[in-house]
Amino acid sequence: MTVTQTTAPQYRNYINGEWKDAASGNTVASLNPANRHDVVGIVPNSGREDLDAAVAAANAAAKAWSRMAGPARGQLLYKAANILESRLDDIAATMTREMGKTFGEAKGETARGVALLRYYAGEGSRKIGDVIPASDASGLMFTIRVPLGVVGVITPWNFPVAIPMWKIAPALAYGNTVVWKPATETAVTAAKLAEVFHEAGFPPGVVNLVIGSGSVVGQGIAEHPGIHGISFTGSNPVGKRISQAALARGAKYQLEMGGKNPVIVARDADLDLAVNATISGAFRSTGQKCTATSRVIVEKDIYPAFREKLLEKTRTLRIGDGLDESTWLGPCASESQMETVLSYIQKGVEEGATLLCGGRRLTEGRLADGFFVEPTVFENVTPDMAIFREEIFGPVIALVQAENLEEAIRLANDSEYGLSASIFTRDIGNVLAFIRDMDAGLVRVNEETAGVELQAPFGGMKQSSSHSREQGTAAIEFYTSVKTVFIKG
Repeated sequence: MTVTQTTAPQYRNYINGEWKDAASGNTVASLNPANRHDVVGIVPNSGREDLDAAVAAANAAAKAWSRMAGPARGQLLYKAANILESRLDDIAATMTREMGKTFGEAKGETARGVALLRYYAGEGSRKIGDVIPASDASGLMFTIRVPLGVVGVITPWNFPVAIPMWKIAPALAYGNTVVWKPATETAVTAAKLAEVFHEAGFPPGVVNLVIGSGSVVGQGIAEHPGIHGISFTGSNPVGKRISQAALARGAKYQLEMGGKNPVIVARDADLDLAVNATISGAFRSTGQKCTATSRVIVEKDIYPAFREKLLEKTRTLRIGDGLDESTWLGPCASESQMETVLSYIQKGVEEGATLLCGGRRLTEGRLADGFFVEPTVFENVTPDMAIFREEIFGPVIALVQAENLEEAIRLANDSEYGLSASIFTRDIGNVLAFIRDMDAGLVRVNEETAGVELQAPFGGMKQSSSHSREQGTAAIEFYTSVKTVFIKG
């Protein structure tokens, strides 16, 4: 049966501990990209009035929250983790319906959200600050860290649980209050996460959810004088606008943006390992990861064998609804994202690359009402082509041959981005050269480019990230400021 807006569940903003419609009454539908007739939910299309209310609530709550003992804040995060864990299947299924990734991937991501909450819950009890020798022997000098105040969190649709948790959890652990704008494409998932914080007992105003467009709510967060720090993950053009607005008023900001992540396959590589990791890195989540594999640079001696194995494996991938257990690769997250991917495929053909497999929208049978694109592989790709240079955010691989490792690293570095890069080799000399010369924030050996570990710093170089790192203990650098204390004896 077709689900319509009148039968779909309604969700609201979460402001000052209460569930509220947008002041304007405007709403937008969240659609299932595997079946555009399935409306997952109706969510607010908020405006500046709603944002102002959330910022006011966050500022009103900030003082008491920052003065709560760190271990007490941690206990609330532990409680939120337990609630999220108890709802793992429901939230994962909602995620799959909203943005298309397979249910197995969505469950793994939700479990990562639980782990992030628990990790940062522990931060409330860890040492913060340093004692520094004073020149006056009778004096004492030390540092403490203080929260920024109100942090604006802007998150994308591709990881609608993990990315919010790796921003919101440390912000709260270190004593900040939060105003969160999720992507509208995954706003139902966001509303269910807000329910977790509400039921965990966070005080009113500590966590606020405002659902709306990036141009209104997102830009409003960047410009709002009541927001003291902004953590953003999304596209480069939007990130640059946010940084400009934040700089204009002296707000702290961090940006995680695009990637054009290379894999280098050296002549001594284990080809089966390299092929399997390349396919996982490029096609899991339909290539919609900032760390997804996009360019595969292969030493020419092994190129024919690698190419054959890659194509053989790619052609076996099962495409379908992410809630179907047999599905390996789901739809693009929206019609507009599908159109973007298809336009890059067309551009690759027009610019002279050779399309080896895939490249079509799939509309047969059960796929007719979804936004499905075949996993796609190009060869004869040159560095001047758009599919070599620009982030596609879809299931597209550009194959490139290199004469040797030196040329492979040069080609890999020929990008404005520098997020993640991998090499497949058994030679320690190759490994050391790659680690030394690769301009990327994440370098991996015999692993796919995609994926992060919550306890390690995450971020890129060049146009992929701003100056700070996320996750692990590195998060404290963004979400706090250092205060130096001098006491004369």
